[in-house]
Amino acid sequence: MEKPGLWYTGEMEEERPRSQTVTTTTSSYCETFTTSTSLSYDKSFLTTAPGLLLLAEIVFGLLVWALIAGSEYFLFAAFGWVMFVAVFYWVLTVFLLIIYITRAYTRIPKVPWTLVGLCFNGSAFILYLISAVVDATSVSNEIPQNHNYNTWAASAFFAFVVTTCYAASTYFSFRTWRTRS
Repeated sequence: MEKPGLWYTGEMEEERPRSQTVTTTTSSYCETFTTSTSLSYDKSFLTTAPGLLLLAEIVFGLLVWALIAGSEYFLFAAFGWVMFVAVFYWVLTVFLLIIYITRAYTRIPKVPWTLVGLCFNGSAFILYLISAVVDATSVSNEIPQNHNYNTWAASAFFAFVVTTCYAASTYFSFRTWRTRS
């Protein structure tokens, strides 16, 4: 009588454990991928016009949302919109700067990075322009006990500065996209 995992030898009914054979195979499929996982640091990117514009967008964008966040913006829906645009594009710009500095975009060649940059900068320019106009038109000194007037006025100024930076980035992205396509 056979028991699972044991051999039946016939006459003597001697039971012994089965021998386990393991067969391994190797594949050379990974030869198309690079084996290095380290990212390089591109020092020269920060000296180019797009690199300097990214830094300016980060600094001035931070000023926009920090000035509004330090006030009672939640009482006015317009400043909530400006906060959304400022924080959203500030975070994405920081990620984009990290991608460009570490040259991570070279590791993902299937993504059309010039088109991604153009769409990102173009949408940031349009939405920042709208939010800068909303910010500037919402600043009023006529509200009773408005101690946020100077803060909101400064945020409107820096919103227009960031809008100008994104407009310049859109121009450089368009030139790069046009020459590569």
